Amino acid sequence: MIWNIDNLETIGGHKTTVLGTPTVIETAAGKAIEFDGESDALFIDHHPLAGLETFTAEVVFCPYADGRAEQRFFHMQENDSEHRVLFETRLTNDNQWFLDTFVHFEGGDCALFAADFKHPIGPWYHAALTVDGKMFRHFVDGNLELEEEMAFVPQSAGRTSLGTRINQIDWYKGAIRQVCFTPRILSPAEFLNANP
Repeated sequence: MIWNIDNLETIGGHKTTVLGTPTVIETAAGKAIEFDGESDALFIDHHPLAGLETFTAEVVFCPYADGRAEQRFFHMQENDSEHRVLFETRLTNDNQWFLDTFVHFEGGDCALFAADFKHPIGPWYHAALTVDGKMFRHFVDGNLELEEEMAFVPQSAGRTSLGTRINQIDWYKGAIRQVCFTPRILSPAEFLNANP
């Protein structure tokens, strides 16, 4: 299931709630939404990973320079709990970023903090995480960065935010073009293309 992040009214067939003034922009690969890192976000009243024990979640995005050091830019969370699946960027002092992914579920949590895998600010990137009930892995541009054993418990219905954490902190400065959810483990060859 691909969500094209190309308008402010509906994403993936779900009505959005808009905070701030995120902007629809044109890119070489189609429309995307740009977030200012201060008050722009989209909220969707749907948790696309609810009920899944095995899944791949993907995002095509472009982080900008001069954003916050910690940015929670793609967040899916169960209603009435802290159980969540989260993509985050960490910006460094040398104008680079690295991926931090986090899963919290009934009975445990796991973070993959890829500080040894830095990437330059500027290009569009693809990030993915996979969960199969036993292992949690994350990738940037199809390259496996980190993995850890994790006995995941599926989450129930909830919601999604783009551009900020669901509790409206750690705002994202950059653009997002696509996200995708698949109820199986994809190989890197099957991932979305950040630069088609």
